Amino acid sequence: MSINEVMRERKRPNSGPLMGRRKGLRITLLVAAALSIPSHAFLTPTPTTPTTPSTRLQMIGNIFGGGSESKEPQLPKDVKDAISKCRGAVQKGLEDRISRMDVEMPVGADYGVENKKSKNKRGNLSSLAKDNEQQEGLTMEKLDTSNRELARLFVEMFQPLGGEHIAAVFNDEYLAEQARQKWSNDISTECNIVAIDRKGKRGIIKTGKKGQKKKAKGFAAKMADEMEEDNSASGPFNLPKDTEVAMFVSPGPKELIAIERICNEGGKGTCVILLNARLSLIEKYASDDARKLFTEEFEPVWSLSAAPQLESPGCLMHRAYPGQWVLARKPMVGPPKTIALKEGGGKFSGDECKEAYSQIEVSELEKGTEKLAENMAGWFK
Repeated sequence: MSINEVMRERKRPNSGPLMGRRKGLRITLLVAAALSIPSHAFLTPTPTTPTTPSTRLQMIGNIFGGGSESKEPQLPKDVKDAISKCRGAVQKGLEDRISRMDVEMPVGADYGVENKKSKNKRGNLSSLAKDNEQQEGLTMEKLDTSNRELARLFVEMFQPLGGEHIAAVFNDEYLAEQARQKWSNDISTECNIVAIDRKGKRGIIKTGKKGQKKKAKGFAAKMADEMEEDNSASGPFNLPKDTEVAMFVSPGPKELIAIERICNEGGKGTCVILLNARLSLIEKYASDDARKLFTEEFEPVWSLSAAPQLESPGCLMHRAYPGQWVLARKPMVGPPKTIALKEGGGKFSGDECKEAYSQIEVSELEKGTEKLAENMAGWFK
């Protein structure tokens, strides 16, 4: 079914089988069209294996050798490949009717979305974490840019739904306003851009022309503006009406409280995606129900992050739904090597990383010269 056929089905109020299907199936069909995946492949639900609480850590032997016939999970080769594989993992999650997804990319990753002057359009994953000579240190601005670029990629992914059905949710109004300005006049980023904290402006951006004097307002006009602002910022946060996909951008513990309420009130009808929530770093949740929601119900459909460095220097953890968790390391020479796989449960624990790392042979030279930033900068070169 082409995207045009799907859109015609949406316009006919009482025709076609799609109108009687669940909202989750509609999202699957539309995103499948966007990714050029035949929609008929998703009309019949695919049987899934129930998740078991037990986990299995599998050590990989001969990590410095091996042939090309390996069926081990493949780590992304470059930025373009990482985004493509991430989209594929999200699509598979939609196919399996998963409406609670967690996506995690490296801290401060550079996707080159807003930097149009970049000559390296494909890039390798060294551009996800720039090398030391180019990287002046992670700043709040760089983190905000990275998170905003990731959100933009996801907004573009879900465009077939229509912008009125997509919500990009930022933590405060300052971040939301930045996105509005960066994404303005771009039809590929049509969506509702909203903020959980509508009063948190952090010095809202001014859009007037340089040197232009601000027009004086009378007392009545000022009062009207303040009342309008108070009304818009009052009450608990709610998603815009008719939202079918909500992407929460880098939410923290405070924002998770609002997200929990949204999930409870909206049920499974709205697909909720967490972008760089870093759930594994959250030590305390607001309640046991919140902990269960974010640690059990949200599926880590895509994750690419640093492993505990004390236990496994220079290693990364990766997972693409529905595959296994991968612990991998890049030696000084050659491509990255998978050193352990894990089925079920969450990320590798510190003890699991230590156990896996102790099984590999690392030269004294590598031990003395490796640094995490340098390792990530050279990843997949």
